[in-house]
Amino acid sequence: MPKITKRFVESIIPHPTKHLSFWNSEIKGFGVIVLPSGRATYCIQYRNEDRVLKRFKLGVHTQMTTEEARVLAKKHVGRIVHGADPSSQKKKERALPTMEDLANDYIERHGIHKRPGSLKEDLLFLKNYILPELKKQKVAHVTRRSIETLHLKLGKTPYHSNRLLALLSKMFSCAISWGWCSDNPVKGIQKYHEEKRDRWLEDDELRRFWGALERYPTHLSALFFKLLLLTGARKGEVLSATWDQFELQKGVWIKPAHLTKQKRKEYLPLSEEALECLDFLKNLTGNSEHLFPGRFPGAPLKNVEFFWKHILREADIQNLRIHDLRHTYASHLVSEGLSLSIVGKLLGHTQAATTQRYAHLADHALRDATGIFGAKISTLKKNVSS
Repeated sequence: MPKITKRFVESIIPHPTKHLSFWNSEIKGFGVIVLPSGRATYCIQYRNEDRVLKRFKLGVHTQMTTEEARVLAKKHVGRIVHGADPSSQKKKERALPTMEDLANDYIERHGIHKRPGSLKEDLLFLKNYILPELKKQKVAHVTRRSIETLHLKLGKTPYHSNRLLALLSKMFSCAISWGWCSDNPVKGIQKYHEEKRDRWLEDDELRRFWGALERYPTHLSALFFKLLLLTGARKGEVLSATWDQFELQKGVWIKPAHLTKQKRKEYLPLSEEALECLDFLKNLTGNSEHLFPGRFPGAPLKNVEFFWKHILREADIQNLRIHDLRHTYASHLVSEGLSLSIVGKLLGHTQAATTQRYAHLADHALRDATGIFGAKISTLKKNVSS
């Protein structure tokens, strides 16, 4: 047996006549395999605990030095003496599920329980951010640092960055329950601070906005935005709504549990204006299943963003999202003196804290109270003067 050195390996590479194997005289099982093509591969040969002869590849000569191969061989031989089986371990490592596997199983097994809008958002995060960076990584090997790097990349958009963390955290929770990993690398990563939007249409803006919609009386998107304003519903709830959810005689919209954010059936009373809008829409769309039918049979309207931008330009309104129509509905109700609990029920909130964001608008009673004391001071001042 020769001593395998760099000089020895490079002396046999140029003149191989056949498949050659050379085993080291110093380290038991350490050797180099040379193919007729001239490719030299370092490896170790050993018997596992069942006395089965196995061969484990350390690396190719052009990618590692002979000394590096020697050090690695010593390491593995030492582990083999204590019962390790590097060949079997490598096969197990290859069989470990990747982040791509986790993404597919998450969508298939957990995605069916999510609202269509939330599932669509998850798919976009996976496609645009998670899989391009982590696709081939083993789930069990993903580190907190890898997740932090992704989080930092979206630092300029705190809301999206935090939603990314929430999605990854849920994915790893699923992976733990499936036995794919032992801990959640998202745990402990601090989320970015999110400023809650307090944007809604003031009276003059609301007048201009509604006036712009009125110029398109038969446009489906215009009717869609009108219904959003008149019901305070979420965009996805209205786009997915079908006529069988409405009892127009009773003036009620029964939202099925699978379409609501809280996963429960909701009963929403409809105003006369909303019923008029629905009646006009019914006559306009005929026998359509959906309130707002799309271009393809059986599918709802999908793209309303282009018309949204057009309406905002016509109404000369800046910095308004479609979801802000829901805030507009709630804000005006609270400003008119409706209690937060009633507004919360109309919006489908299950927790009072969710509606509390509108509390600063419900200040009528507080103003009246401070006015009482202020009036008393004014009276006292008059008495002092006289």
